[in-house]
Amino acid sequence: MLREILSITGKPGLFKIVTHNGRVLIVEDIKNGKRFAVSPRDKVVSLGDVAMYTTGEDLPLPEIFENCYKVNEGKTVDVKALQADGGLAEAFAAVVPDYDRDRVYPSDIRKMFTWYNALVEAGFTTFTEPKAAAEEPKTEE
Repeated sequence: MLREILSITGKPGLFKIVTHNGRVLIVEDIKNGKRFAVSPRDKVVSLGDVAMYTTGEDLPLPEIFENCYKVNEGKTVDVKALQADGGLAEAFAAVVPDYDRDRVYPSDIRKMFTWYNALVEAGFTTFTEPKAAAEEPKTEE
C-alpha cells in the first residue's frame, strides 16, 4: 500500500505515483492533488521501503504507522507540542517500544510523525497490505 507513496528530497509533503513512462514519474501531492513530473535526478524514496532500527529486526515503516494509528486512536500527533515538551522520544517509544535509541535520531522520529500525520489527514486508515488468507490444504477423495 505504501509502495505507491513517495517522499522526494527537496519537496515538502508526500506524493502518490500516478503513472510512469520510462524514466519519468508523474506524481500527485496527497494533500492538494497537484500533479507534476519527477525527473530521474531527483532522490525518491518509497515509504514502503523505509524501516527503522530496533534492538532486534528493523521494523518496516508501514507497521510503525499501523502501531501509531492504534496508539493514537486514528488521530494525528502534535509534533510541535511533543518537541517543545521533550516528549518526542517517549511518544515514539509508545509506538515502537524497542526502537534503537542510539541509531534513531529525533529528526527521524519527527519525520516519521510528520509523514504519519500527512497520511492520516489524506484519509489513510490502513498502512499495511492485508494478509492473504491461508489456503486450505486440498484433500484427495
